[in-house]
Amino acid sequence: MSERAAILIVEDDREIGALVGELLQREGFAPRLARSGKELDASLARDGKPDLVVLDLMLPGEDGLSICRRLRASGGIPILILTAKRDDIDRIIGLELGADDYLGKPFNPRELLARIRAILRRAAPAATAQEQVEGRLHFAGYTLERASRRLLRQDGSEIELMTAEYELLAVLLAHPQRVLSRDQLLDWTKGRSWEAFDRSIDVAISRLRRKIEPNPEQPTLIKTVRNGGYFMAATVERE
Repeated sequence: MSERAAILIVEDDREIGALVGELLQREGFAPRLARSGKELDASLARDGKPDLVVLDLMLPGEDGLSICRRLRASGGIPILILTAKRDDIDRIIGLELGADDYLGKPFNPRELLARIRAILRRAAPAATAQEQVEGRLHFAGYTLERASRRLLRQDGSEIELMTAEYELLAVLLAHPQRVLSRDQLLDWTKGRSWEAFDRSIDVAISRLRRKIEPNPEQPTLIKTVRNGGYFMAATVERE
């Protein structure tokens, strides 16, 4: 993640826009400000795509949800919704339209910074740990082939994995015997392809266990550490 990541703040309240801009400037980011959808479009045309958009929902003219939908359809710009609309339905709609996170006003500046940094880490192409795994990985009678993204049993038959399951398994195998938190697992996989809830990791772990564990109810390969996360207990050999 670049220390001079460009952050486009779309906020019609001048005081809040200035406050967020000053906060990001102090923390080493390069903030830009737009007060409407038209100003956002002008900024994109003039300065190019930012690394992240901090987006208010209640804007003059085109509303934030429409802008969110449009930005997601036109490219992969990460989006953090920052708004006084705190209803669950607004949060859910924003996330379903493609926002990476949602923070209500008033907000804690440290929480805003933490959420921005987490989104940028997940969006960084080099941050995916499964891309650092070379060749084949052998564990507990299974073989994970990185080039073909296939998981094979000892007899050569294939276990079909969803993309999220493959990425999660690749990360766990890249760090055997190491406890990885849910946040780390989100950061080290393609985070924006997951749902924006912690439960998405738990659900994917459960699905993966059903495919590779002898007894998914008493897992011996992917272990849970209470309040800590998960780790791959099997010995991993690289080829």
